[in-house]
Amino acid sequence: MTLAVGEAGGGMAPMVSLLAALGLALVQVLAQPVLARAEELTGRVRRRLLSASAGASVAYVFVDVLPELGAQHRVVLEALGEEKLLFAEQRVYILALVSFIVFYGLEHLVLQDRERRDGVEASQDEARYFPAHLLAFGGYTVLIGDLLVERAARGPVPLAIYGLAMAVHFLIIAHSLSERFRGPYLRWGRWVLAASVLAGWAVGAAARMSEVTFARLFAVLAGGVVITSVQGELVGERSGRFWPFVLGALGFAVLLMSA
Repeated sequence: MTLAVGEAGGGMAPMVSLLAALGLALVQVLAQPVLARAEELTGRVRRRLLSASAGASVAYVFVDVLPELGAQHRVVLEALGEEKLLFAEQRVYILALVSFIVFYGLEHLVLQDRERRDGVEASQDEARYFPAHLLAFGGYTVLIGDLLVERAARGPVPLAIYGLAMAVHFLIIAHSLSERFRGPYLRWGRWVLAASVLAGWAVGAAARMSEVTFARLFAVLAGGVVITSVQGELVGERSGRFWPFVLGALGFAVLLMSA
């Protein structure tokens, strides 16, 4: 079955999803300045905000993303019908795994290089990895913008939940990229990512998406959400705040279950 936004979600769906895309693009542009302002007020505010955002993202993974990944797995199997394709039972999960590995590999390159160098020399040398990171996160952000259209077709509540989850997720991405590549990210990287959200929305609004295509794209998104949700808070972050993380996770889990 092919999903057309106008057919599934009504005439207002494209406009509502565009507003959501503009909102997420604005988050991409303003996330780091907001975090920097929070640090000027007090470093604790910034760290607690990031921990709460990480908690919300992790709750989104366990309460929403993983169950839907299972549902999309069934969609793919039903679409294949009687076809006997290699690894048909695992295809969606393999896509999620590949996405996870790609983002982990990019992070590993920087951390491995940092172990060999220190100080200013390290920050200058690490900048050579920024184009690869920007390319990966740009594609990831295009996908997030694309899936806004599908969420709008489901109705205002799924769109609102998805938009909020991605907004707090973008805070984590902004923190991660600015920590690794502060100069180029602030100068132009965040603008590229903001444009990527809008580009993704434009692709989603212009093209009809089949259920199988959506399932595959969602699997790629799932792998990226999992790794980027946990790496800033749980991998090498001694300044993480446990209780803001717990409150963010519990609060967003309650919101998801209520919705």
